[in-house]
Amino acid sequence: MTFLPLVILCVLLALAVWNDLRTRRIPNALVFGGAVLGLILNTALPPGDGLFIQVFGGIGFLKALAGLAVGLLLLLPMYAMRALGAGDVKLLAMIGAFVGPGAVTGIWLLTLLAGGVLALVVAGFNGRLKPMVYNTWHLLKYSMLRSLAGEVPKMDAPATPSGRLPYAVAIAAGAAPYLIFGASTGRSLFF
Repeated sequence: MTFLPLVILCVLLALAVWNDLRTRRIPNALVFGGAVLGLILNTALPPGDGLFIQVFGGIGFLKALAGLAVGLLLLLPMYAMRALGAGDVKLLAMIGAFVGPGAVTGIWLLTLLAGGVLALVVAGFNGRLKPMVYNTWHLLKYSMLRSLAGEVPKMDAPATPSGRLPYAVAIAAGAAPYLIFGASTGRSLFF
């Protein structure tokens, strides 16, 4: 029973990555169904420290709901600036329903790191590293200038796009260390 939540989350992440690579979309049914499963597991299982750590057990409905909300809020600014799609935001929220608010914050930090590495690798592989660096510089510069002018910072589409990333890969790569560490040691990697 202790590996059931781990298997469920890994399958959901694998399906999200597969869909994102194939269609550049993450189905709502996948993330909403996964979020509901995370909430149910954390509510139905006997109380414990988490689904992936010892003492194994649910963190409770409110902490799972807080994890969902924190996961949603962490990537929402990037969605508002058009840097990510809504499916990516909902995917991190789904993970939050499984792991809780503290762990999803750590997973988010690892996701940002993995996303940066993924962007560099993909751009380098496709020969688009120079346009990517140019676009990033200008997006950040104009976003900062808008912010200083009192406007809402947003990222307009660059003149020469450097490509779209399947960000579910970065999210899964950010979640992997937490899942591996928790499953192998019984301890939480974060908070």
